[in-house]
Amino acid sequence: MTDAEPRTVRVVPNGPLMVQGPVRIEMPDGSVVSSDRFMVAICTCRRSKDYPMCDTSHRCRSRVPSQKASAERSA
Repeated sequence: MTDAEPRTVRVVPNGPLMVQGPVRIEMPDGSVVSSDRFMVAICTCRRSKDYPMCDTSHRCRSRVPSQKASAERSA
């Protein structure tokens, strides 16, 4: 990377990684996904139909409570 200033990456709790664009994402299979937007949402839940880009699918499903939390409530 030749930019003098570092890119900003913001972690959104229970959401995507927000990356200052433009970005070029190299996937494990060797394919490349690019976006020239000024801010890009990268999916971290893998529910997105447009993976690796976030399509807000993380909002559609609530998280399953952990067994520890369930045990504490029933005690």
